[in-house]
Amino acid sequence: MDFDLSEEQRLLKESIDRFAADHQRDPGQHGAAPDDAALWNGLAGLGVMAVPFAEEDGGIGGGPVETMLVMEAIGRGLITLPYLPTVVLGGGFLRLGGSAAQRQEFIPRIADGSLKMAFAQLERQSRYDLHDVATSATRADGGYVLNGRKGVVLGGDAAGLLVVTARTAGARRDAHGITLFLVDADAPGVSRRAMPAQDGQGLAEIGFDGVQVPAERVLGTVDDGLGLASHVVDTALAAICADSLGAMEALQQLTVDYLKTRQQFGVSIGSFQALQHRAADMLVAVEQARSMAMYAAMMAEEPDPVERRPAIAAAKAEVNRCGRLVGEEAVQLHGGIAMTWEYRAGHYFKRLTTAELLFGDTDHHLRAVLQHGGLVEEV
Repeated sequence: MDFDLSEEQRLLKESIDRFAADHQRDPGQHGAAPDDAALWNGLAGLGVMAVPFAEEDGGIGGGPVETMLVMEAIGRGLITLPYLPTVVLGGGFLRLGGSAAQRQEFIPRIADGSLKMAFAQLERQSRYDLHDVATSATRADGGYVLNGRKGVVLGGDAAGLLVVTARTAGARRDAHGITLFLVDADAPGVSRRAMPAQDGQGLAEIGFDGVQVPAERVLGTVDDGLGLASHVVDTALAAICADSLGAMEALQQLTVDYLKTRQQFGVSIGSFQALQHRAADMLVAVEQARSMAMYAAMMAEEPDPVERRPAIAAAKAEVNRCGRLVGEEAVQLHGGIAMTWEYRAGHYFKRLTTAELLFGDTDHHLRAVLQHGGLVEEV
């Protein structure tokens, strides 16, 4: 299999890598930076907001590989802008399940940077289960009325449009009866409380109290939204793997540079064989994560969930493991400086730790692989 990038992909990688290097987040920053709006517009100006969308919808016709290149650079630069919730998640719902009218209305606004989105799915009781939905949507006046609460909504603090899971039929944990809605974040009855994640990304707790949603804002098929949600989340998991890979690459290189410059007993500590072995383990973990991130990117668009789900779950579990190893070794090899707020190492570890829990921790994804019979069929 040819893993070489095409000319267009190479140019995209060079431009986004250069942008991320020039706009790396200051480790000492708390919350949103004053230039976040300019940074967001800069990303839009590069065309990366339009990467995954078809040309007829206002995009540039890219795919999971292009998304991987962008997310890898974003992770390497510790960029906390809501690219994942807006382009990958929100845009993914529009791309895979939106009507022609919905795509025409919203995708050009995502592509030019004027619209931010978020996926409001997680509830207090749901843990990582997409099918555990208590938020209700009842029919009224030709549309629906939403009631419920969603928590830990990634990008929900700044989103102008929300993709919301709500139950239109069945019991709380039934797979059938889940419907997806496009809801304006400033609609009457919507309330939200913003908060930061530990890595600096924006989160929100969002409430829906009698929120009226017209029928044309239903995304996909009524009562049958779980399949679409699962597919979009799998594409997001592939993107998260790439983001973690970028953070791991930067953290591993930062650690090696530190080992070369830190002096002890009159020599650089990188000359000690035991530390060289641990640095080598970090490099092996990074390369393992790279392989799994590429595998996830290749499987993200697989329409058959029986094939896609265990592949994505296996990739996320392995990238989680590698990220944990790289993060812990970096802190150990740096010593106390890695835990200071002003130094980048601890922030990369926070990034990896946050990514490890997004849409399922390692145990959750390992169970998913086992439930699907593993990656290799028994002979």
